[in-house]
Amino acid sequence: YFVICEGNTNTQVDAITDSVDEKVKKSVGEDPFAIQGRENDEWVALDYGDIMVHIFQPEARAFYDLEHLWADADINEIADDY
Repeated sequence: YFVICEGNTNTQVDAITDSVDEKVKKSVGEDPFAIQGRENDEWVALDYGDIMVHIFQPEARAFYDLEHLWADADINEIADDY
């Protein structure tokens, strides 16, 4: 699975990354196998094996356009007010 979300600034991407890491650790006791992108917080990827969490800033998300690279995959959107 891919989870794709975004934050508008480096600070937001950093905070979302920390939040995902803490929530997964608390909920299921798992640490990511790897975290990439923390040095600039434009695109951070957390690798949980079967689940990849991608946290983008809007410009990077638009440029890499992962949703369309995997166009044959099922997409489930979650509202902003989740």
